[in-house]
Amino acid sequence: MNRMPTNRRTIFAWCLYDFANSAFTTLVVTFIYAAFFTKVIAPDEVTGTWLWSRSVSITAIAVALLSPFLGALADRGGYRMRFLGFFTLVAVVGTTFLYTAMPGEVVKALLWFTLANIAFEMGGVFYNAYLPDIAPPDRIGRVSGYGWALGYVGGLSALGLALVGFVNTEAPWFGFEKENYEHIRATNLLVAGWFALFSLPLFLWVRESAARSGASRVSLTDPFRRLAATFREIRRYPDIFRLLLARLFYADGLNTVFAFGGIYAAGTFGFTFEELLFFGIVLNVAAGFGAFALGFVDDWLGGKRTIQISLLGFIVAALTALLTGRRALFWAAGLLIGLCGGPNQAASRSLMGRFVPEEKKNEFYGLFAFSGKATAFLGPFLLGELTRLFASQRAGMAVVLVFFVIGLALIGRVDEERGKQREAGQGRPS
Repeated sequence: MNRMPTNRRTIFAWCLYDFANSAFTTLVVTFIYAAFFTKVIAPDEVTGTWLWSRSVSITAIAVALLSPFLGALADRGGYRMRFLGFFTLVAVVGTTFLYTAMPGEVVKALLWFTLANIAFEMGGVFYNAYLPDIAPPDRIGRVSGYGWALGYVGGLSALGLALVGFVNTEAPWFGFEKENYEHIRATNLLVAGWFALFSLPLFLWVRESAARSGASRVSLTDPFRRLAATFREIRRYPDIFRLLLARLFYADGLNTVFAFGGIYAAGTFGFTFEELLFFGIVLNVAAGFGAFALGFVDDWLGGKRTIQISLLGFIVAALTALLTGRRALFWAAGLLIGLCGGPNQAASRSLMGRFVPEEKKNEFYGLFAFSGKATAFLGPFLLGELTRLFASQRAGMAVVLVFFVIGLALIGRVDEERGKQREAGQGRPS
């Protein structure tokens, strides 16, 4: 297997990208901007939840369409680092312009959010594809876990700065005012700067393997042909196919929780912006601990069992959050989601790394992103429609429970040992 030279600096630089981009998911997607949009920018919370669900659905469709094609193009032409750099830049620029959306400017806010969110998700395709290259085979689970854990530290740190410097203070930093919620909108500038600064080490210290850096130029039709061949051949990799099928559902459920968790807390339990930040801090501490600790469990018990454990936790947490009216129990449900969220995502990424053929890393990680987004419009769409139909956020959030149960049933059909044996044979079926 052709791997790039691996050392601690390379692994740290790769993990630091998680530290960088987690500020976006934590402050923009989940806890601050999402709630700000529904409570302030949109006409009302029910309409805001519905509109936000449409933006998240558009992101999912765009990523589902783009990720397999661009993944194949990166494999064929050696464009992985270029694509990662491009999408990181677009995400940073889009997040910066979120600051300019004033209360009532719904279209402007949604356009910049959708652009930034698509770029963020696409960057993750090429970032994840580096994992099998930089991590030794026997440590891929814990390296993936390190990345997720450091990501939660990043989200936690950015949340802390937002709380102290912008949201929960009488004198916001850098002269920002509270008029027109400027101090809340300024958290987007914090995210953009954070993302740009802490992603730099990856671009400075992580290098392509010699085989990839020497990839040849290709025409735009080459990825389509290769991608078509991959879809035809995917049945020859039954455990990759089953993993991706299961992930269609449980990733949709988890992405929906991330996209609407802050909205749900604000609308159903009356959380203020300050309370949302505290909630986010506690959840990030729990998620960071879970990702770090269960990274070792992943290498010990395997990715499949780690995913199953996390899905059981999700189901218990979802039931609790949907049925309770008590804030204490909602906090407990949030903590359980946090503890299981990092391990679920890290184990999914590392299990894919154990299965993926050497010559199709970016392409298969494109399919991995596709599996996380192909039906990801469905969760937000159903949530938005049920919320509007019943005028209840609880009715909308019930869809996540269904996705977690289906995902748990499907992941049980994955044979991890068989999948690893096929990868060891360089992707050639026995």
